[in-house]
Amino acid sequence: MELDFKKLDGLLPAIVQDASSGRVLMLGFMNQESFRRTVETGFATFYSRSRGKLWMKGESSGHRLAVKEISTDCDQDALLLRVEALGPGVCHNGYQSCFYRRLENGQWVESEPRTYDPSVVYGGQS
Repeated sequence: MELDFKKLDGLLPAIVQDASSGRVLMLGFMNQESFRRTVETGFATFYSRSRGKLWMKGESSGHRLAVKEISTDCDQDALLLRVEALGPGVCHNGYQSCFYRRLENGQWVESEPRTYDPSVVYGGQS
C-alpha cells in the first residue's frame, strides 16, 4: 500500500491528535521525505509550506511530538498521527492545541488559557 502524494502537489494533510486524550492538537502537511523521517525517528516532522522546507515539530521550542501511531484514510491521501506531546503546548502561540479559538455568537474567542509564554520560548518571535 502506498500513500497518494499526488493530489496536493506532493503533500498530505496530517491531523495530529493526543494519543491519551483524543484532543486534536494541530494540522500539518507532510511530503514523502517528512513522512519517511517521521517513521524513522519516531518524532513528527512536517513540510512547511510557508518556509518551503522540512521541520521537526519542536526543533525551536523543544516541544516535540513522539509518534505512537500513524493511520491513513480510505483514499490514502491524509494521515492521522496519534502522539505524546513532549512539552506544555503544541501551538506556537502558547496553547496546548492550535485549536484554541471557538466560534461563539459569530465571534472567535480564545477558549482556554495559554500553557506557556511563546516570547520566552521563541525569543519574541512566534
